[in-house]
Amino acid sequence: MEVLECLLSGKCVEGSLRYDAVTGKIMFRAYNRESRKPGYERPKDKLLASLEHGWLKESPKCIKYYCALKKSIGVPRIVTAMEREMRIATGHLVDREIVDRV
Repeated sequence: MEVLECLLSGKCVEGSLRYDAVTGKIMFRAYNRESRKPGYERPKDKLLASLEHGWLKESPKCIKYYCALKKSIGVPRIVTAMEREMRIATGHLVDREIVDRV
């Protein structure tokens, strides 16, 4: 009934269709997504480190690393800057792990 109400109000419903061999009918099963429930708010990413050309963040499932450099500075300088940023980000993660374990 909830699916029918959503469809009648003009909303889209994600789900899967399958053929039921016993009844000979096509069955629809709506996906039960947390993000579609009322009042759901996606958890914000926690900033671990602000880097020179990007950031290092933590989400509930991932560690996210972002680095953006202009192509006009050339490949050798880009590679050097990316390696430097990665060393700094790695250092922040290692320091955080040491502090958490103590």
